[in-house]
Amino acid sequence: MPEQPRPEDIIERLLAEQRLSRRGFLRKAGATGLTFSGAAAFLAACGGVEGTATKTTAETVAVDHPKVPITQLNFSNWPLYIDKSVIKSFEKEYGGKVKYTEEINDNQEFFGKVRQQLQQGQAIGRDIVVLTDYMATRWIRNDYLTPIDKKNVPNAQNLVEGLRAPNFDPSRQYSLPWQSGMTAIGYNPKRTGGKLSSINDIFDPKFKGRVTMLADPHDSASLMILADGKKTADATIDDVLAAIDRIDEENRKGQIRRFTGNDYTTDLAKGNVWISVAYSGDVIQLQADNPELEFLIPDEGAVLWSDNMLMPQKAAHPYAAETMMNYVYEPEIAAKIAAYVNYVTPVIGAQEELAKTDPETAENELIFPSDETRAKLNPYPTLSPEDENRMLEAMQKVTGA
Repeated sequence: MPEQPRPEDIIERLLAEQRLSRRGFLRKAGATGLTFSGAAAFLAACGGVEGTATKTTAETVAVDHPKVPITQLNFSNWPLYIDKSVIKSFEKEYGGKVKYTEEINDNQEFFGKVRQQLQQGQAIGRDIVVLTDYMATRWIRNDYLTPIDKKNVPNAQNLVEGLRAPNFDPSRQYSLPWQSGMTAIGYNPKRTGGKLSSINDIFDPKFKGRVTMLADPHDSASLMILADGKKTADATIDDVLAAIDRIDEENRKGQIRRFTGNDYTTDLAKGNVWISVAYSGDVIQLQADNPELEFLIPDEGAVLWSDNMLMPQKAAHPYAAETMMNYVYEPEIAAKIAAYVNYVTPVIGAQEELAKTDPETAENELIFPSDETRAKLNPYPTLSPEDENRMLEAMQKVTGA
């Protein structure tokens, strides 16, 4: 009998498939063969339904981290998510040593690595971790974080307006965005016979069997909520389930070729599919080899998600962590990071800085969205742990996993 996939392997992909492929990883993407099976049960067993904590995301916590000499900073991030010269310049300017570890390959896997320590109220040996919105929500809800002393991060004022008050952390007491990405439509206008403009265009019968959707309901259901004329920020579980019902209806018609993770990129690049629910960072990378491809931010809007800098509970070097947060929010430094990673920068002024050295990249709407574009970007719905499980179970039935 073939070895069965571990539940933790399944769930880590279930909850983290929205991760964009990193520079150079894209061409290695392939079918994973992973499913949603057992997802809700594993969530319950491994803390995914932790909901008894009393912390409210709106509360403001008094915090005072004194300025001390910087000797050490333990920073955990995703692979290929920073220009390493930024680390060297930080060390040169502030002293000390940055232990920068590219150990976060997906949200759930990393959570599983440190979950026991977190639940026991222990330090995890990191001063900054970078996690996606929904995982940041979980850590805030369960009191796993050290609040940020904003006096040590004056550059937080450079945070773009649209990211200043997310539902999961309205005062940004615990989080600051590292980079963001968009979920919308990747397609080839030559294959579709012209430009698309709406999310609903993907369900045109002439594209039957040439469409892929992401298996992760955070992304696909969010787009369907927008297609129905609603805002994801206000969405209830009933809105989410109605969105999944529509996906199910189109799937039963044969409109959707398959549900994917990042492996949609191969079929889209080769022309096996013409339209994909896609991530902006993927399409930027694919355009290098196939300039015919386009990323559409539909009339109804798109999804904007962020990876966030967080300080875990009992962080040993909070002032060093806050100094790093402040440093990467300097427009010149933010521009350097954006140019390297090709994601949406959260920092005001970074575009103007990058225009001095790389005007072409500085004009890329997928890295530096205009105010008009930003107005069309929407967050994931904010759900309780119980409703999150209902969403996952509903999507599991649709995908047949």
